[in-house]
Amino acid sequence: MRILTISDEPSEYLWGTDVREALDGIDMIISCGDLPAEYLDYLATFTAAPVFYVHGNHDKSYIENPPTGCVCIDGKLTMYKGIRLLGLGGSIRYNNESPFQYTQKQMRRRALRLAPTIYWHKGFDIFVAHAGAFGTGDGDDRAHAGFEVFNELIDKWQPPFFIHGHSHLNYSIKHKRLAYRNKTQVINAFERYYFDICTL
Repeated sequence: MRILTISDEPSEYLWGTDVREALDGIDMIISCGDLPAEYLDYLATFTAAPVFYVHGNHDKSYIENPPTGCVCIDGKLTMYKGIRLLGLGGSIRYNNESPFQYTQKQMRRRALRLAPTIYWHKGFDIFVAHAGAFGTGDGDDRAHAGFEVFNELIDKWQPPFFIHGHSHLNYSIKHKRLAYRNKTQVINAFERYYFDICTL
């Protein structure tokens, strides 16, 4: 299965006249947040592939005007063609301007609410977040700190992929497109990135 993951900044390559060609062969689109709703609407219009998303810390407008033709997986475990998607959007709380900011304790509670579902499905294949995990894909400043519970979820269930945004690749040379935490490949979805996952 070919997956396009996007985050933080719209891609000129995708938001252009050749969008149908750009999306050819894509089986699933996953947004890691902080993208205009109309951008997700646009992509959903030009592909038969489902568009899944979690909220970024700047996605307050989604409350009144969520992306149309797209599926919110934030705070859920969603199945698609045998692929288990775990979604936990939002960033660390650093001000009071967004409902999609959480303290470490708040994010831990969100994860705990999903525990029965995760156990029922015997884990997950793609962990979709906006923020990085603490020490893995996060930043040094307060606003871009990662969540500790994300590491615990990754270490316990060892999903093939953890994808996130929030730490823009053009912010710092520290931020990497690809990394690993044990056997889990960590992908920074800034702008766009393509990857494949095997299905049974």
